[in-house]
Order: sequence, then structure tokens, then C-alpha cells
Amino acid sequence: MAVALASQLREGTKKAHTMAENTGFVSCFLKGVVDKASYRTLVADLYFVYSAMEEEFGRLREHPVVGPVAFPELNRRESLEQDLAFYFGGDWRNAVQPTPGAQQYVERLHQVAQECPELLVGHHYTRYIGDLSGGQILKNIAQKAMSLGEHDGLRFYEFAAIADEKGFKANYRTTLDGLPIDQAMADRIVEEANHAFHLNMTMFQELEGNLIAAIGKVLFGFLTRRQRSGSTEVAAA
Repeated sequence: MAVALASQLREGTKKAHTMAENTGFVSCFLKGVVDKASYRTLVADLYFVYSAMEEEFGRLREHPVVGPVAFPELNRRESLEQDLAFYFGGDWRNAVQPTPGAQQYVERLHQVAQECPELLVGHHYTRYIGDLSGGQILKNIAQKAMSLGEHDGLRFYEFAAIADEKGFKANYRTTLDGLPIDQAMADRIVEEANHAFHLNMTMFQELEGNLIAAIGKVLFGFLTRRQRSGSTEVAAA
């Protein structure tokens, strides 16, 4: 018997969602403080995560639970490849590697795909629907903070194949609710979705060190300029 998985995922991940938004990196990002070096590392990490996810969903497209949610309109790998080419140049494949947190995330995706593919639904919901829901807002923040062009390095947030976001998400929820699972599996999927949030938080926390260092450099430069300015003023007096 089908269960109301969509509402269970939404309600069951609220706490983890809030915790992820309150990490230093995401909190700064939402306030418009974006370090380009940290951001491009995030883009690289997401490339490895989505490559693993889309590889497994492609392999399991005939699976009765995994297959129905594998909407090709959501795929992000090609968009991330375009962004990486922008940030790292044409030889980007040799320039990027996953951080430890991203590698842990990738390994978890492959593990559940082998041991219990149904759990991939929790990862799919956490990443793709989150990206679709907040994509335009995050794109605008990143574009303004890093003085980017309309599309430069921002393809990740663009879902060109989805004309009606509201309608698509309604269809996605209906699909979730129609999956052939019982309540015990629904509970496990919600639990895995929470784990997905924590894996994302680990990646964000790794980036906080780079962000803090970047902010420190800016503050140091500002204070140094003020000291030099003050010295000049004293000498002139």
C-alpha cells in the first residue's frame, strides 16, 4: 500500500534543513558573503555528487521505486560541467577533485545503490527539490556577490527543461506518494534524507575554513590600509 511519502519527507527533514541553513558557509552565502575560491570548490564537490547520483539513477531506471523519480529534467551534471569550465578553464577535469566530505557523500550514494536502492529517493529529494526550490534566489545572490554575468558559472541553478516549477513539484510529490513502498521503507527513506542533509553539512563545514580565511584577508587588508592612512595623517600633522 502506498504511503504519503512527500509530506513525511517534508516534515521529517525540517530540523536537518534548518541546521544545514545555519552552517557558517550557507549562512554567509544567504547574506551575500561569497568567496569565489570556496564557491568553485563547492561547484566541484557538487559535480562529483551529482555524477554519482545520476550514474546510479541511470543504472536503476527500471527499478520500481527508484526509476519513477529519475526525472531527466532535473539532471545537473551537464550544467555543472559548464560551470566548472567557467571557473577552472578547459582543462577543468584535471584541475578538480572531491574534498573528503564530497568523497564521503559519493561513497554513501554508491553504497545505498548497492545495498538498498530505495534509499536513493531520500537523496534525490534532498538535493534536487532543494535546488529547484531555492535555485533562482541562490543564483541571484551568487551573481551579485561575485559580479558574474547572467549565466557565467551559474548554470547549476538553471532548470531550462522545467517551464512550470510549481506544476513540476506537484507532479513530483504525486510521484513520491505513489511509490510502491510500505511505512517501514518510508521511515528509512526519511532517515536517509536526514543523513543526506548531514553529508551536505559536512561539505559546507569544510568550506568554512576557506571562507573565514578569505574574510580575514579582507579585514587584514582593510585594517592595514587604515593604519597606513593614519600614519600618513599623523606625519602630515
